[in-house]
Amino acid sequence: MPAYNAATTLERTLADIPAGAVDEIILVDDGSRDNTVELARRLGLTVIVHERNRGYGGNQKTCYRQALEKGAEYVVMLHPDYQYDSRVIGVAVEILKLGICDVVLGSRIRTRSEALAGGMPGWKYIANRCLTITENVALGQNLGDFHSGFRAYRREVLETVPFETNTEDFAFDSQFLAQAVYFGFKLGDVPVPVRYFDEASSINFKRCIKYGCTTLWVCVQYWLQKFRLARFGIFQKSGT
Repeated sequence: MPAYNAATTLERTLADIPAGAVDEIILVDDGSRDNTVELARRLGLTVIVHERNRGYGGNQKTCYRQALEKGAEYVVMLHPDYQYDSRVIGVAVEILKLGICDVVLGSRIRTRSEALAGGMPGWKYIANRCLTITENVALGQNLGDFHSGFRAYRREVLETVPFETNTEDFAFDSQFLAQAVYFGFKLGDVPVPVRYFDEASSINFKRCIKYGCTTLWVCVQYWLQKFRLARFGIFQKSGT
């Protein structure tokens, strides 16, 4: 769980995780100004604290390093803001265990009406649809939501994808999925309910524009790398 000021939603997120679905919950706090750390420790989570705010991507890097060091075979990344339904963790992991997919995302976009009724702002819905369609075409995928904060991985994915070279900002997610496709991993998704409310984490319009432009650039980098017209560090396999 990459956390930042998640004290008001953390307990609700944990309460929905099915018994026996996970072996350990690691929360990495990225300089929260509320009592996220104290609450997480009281709830029995493994807590890692960044001395300074590193950003969303930097937070995930620590999450994945910790999970790998602890020997996890399957890793689920879930935002602790209660925006994603943690009840489907077991379903996502089972798809990985069956070998159907190597990466499973939680898709908030089952239908337009459902997404909007769940509180997703109209402009975010349009931005999500435009970027997701573009990424599906560019990366040869058919995912419902490229920008989900619910993701499950097989260990091999995290050992192969050079995520340490990625940005420490929000575009980390877009880079990671492009890398997963580049290295030949199978991506899929499961539907999750849409939950937008005041306490749920979100980025503002200005940062959303920056995120969108960076995501498009990642798609361009992917094809430049595929055609050997350029080389980018994000597509150099870990350990090479």
